[in-house]
Amino acid sequence: MRLSIFILLTLFVSNFYGQSSSSTPKYSNEFLNIGVGARALGMSNSIIASTNDVHSGYWNPTGLTNLASDLQVGLMHAEYFAGIAKYDYGAIAKRIDSTSAFSVSFIRFGVDNIPNTTELIDAQGNINYDRISYFSAADMAFLLSYGKKLKGGLSLGGSAKIIHRQVGDFAKAWGFGLDFSASYQYKKWRFAALARDITTTFNAWSYNLSDEMLETFTLTGNEIPENGLEITLPRIIIGASRTVDIGENFNLITELDADVTTDGMRNVLISASPFSIDPHFGMELGFKNMIFLRSGVGNIQRSTEFNGKEITTVQPNIGLGIKIKGLSIDYALTDIGDASVALYSNIFSLRFNLNPKSISN
Repeated sequence: MRLSIFILLTLFVSNFYGQSSSSTPKYSNEFLNIGVGARALGMSNSIIASTNDVHSGYWNPTGLTNLASDLQVGLMHAEYFAGIAKYDYGAIAKRIDSTSAFSVSFIRFGVDNIPNTTELIDAQGNINYDRISYFSAADMAFLLSYGKKLKGGLSLGGSAKIIHRQVGDFAKAWGFGLDFSASYQYKKWRFAALARDITTTFNAWSYNLSDEMLETFTLTGNEIPENGLEITLPRIIIGASRTVDIGENFNLITELDADVTTDGMRNVLISASPFSIDPHFGMELGFKNMIFLRSGVGNIQRSTEFNGKEITTVQPNIGLGIKIKGLSIDYALTDIGDASVALYSNIFSLRFNLNPKSISN
């Protein structure tokens, strides 16, 4: 039973969340980089330049200025790792006037009903399954975003985000960060840049370990976690998109983005220290602004097969969208054809235009 205690605490407290008094671990707050909205996921997250709906609060706040209605709501639910981890997202966006808008977004990514076996054995050494309890390990974020159109095709925006991460009653953290974005439109072209965690985002961790848990850490030779700060380094995302009209009924949007991380070498196409670059491409074919077909390629990585041969893997995505009056239903299928090491994911999202009277962009 000591082994189960070791696995539980080491996995969800020590290794995953870090123990140093001040650290900048790679992949910190990575749940905020999964993405929201099936439209974007179907295009391999290649969306920061062409985003124009409620999800812009997450992708690029300047896109809020292109809302199709005065008030818009977005919802998404996704499950990963055969339903073990659940990702939930909700947002609402509101126009302030013809040149500005704001949004409020909430994200939760967590694993629920995790068995806690730390009290499975009583003081007499007997196993009592009634002593098993359950807890959740969850990451949550609250975003307040704003976008403003300026003159000459330029728009500026930003987000303030509050982060809360919790592992049962054992550990919790509160954090705060800022994002800044800019976009420029020239005819059918749109260019955008997003600086996430521009001032670095911090998580202040605190631990509440019982005497039995502390004893388990000591017996298993693990370092006892200490209260401290976890720092998330900035990530820069740049993108360019172009819209092409095909006849009277069709239009095609193509976009190329690149994520530039600053936390050292990552397993991406261009891996270096301290900067790594992860490019991804997506497109959307629309018919009468009612039916949409999407595809994208991203998550380009290098992996080693069992025979020791190194190969390059990619993750192709596809998606569909239907717009019926004020309702948009979007679907994305990720990792089609099992072309990468990631797992299949079927994702649906909804968008509601609560005030159908739109303000022309």
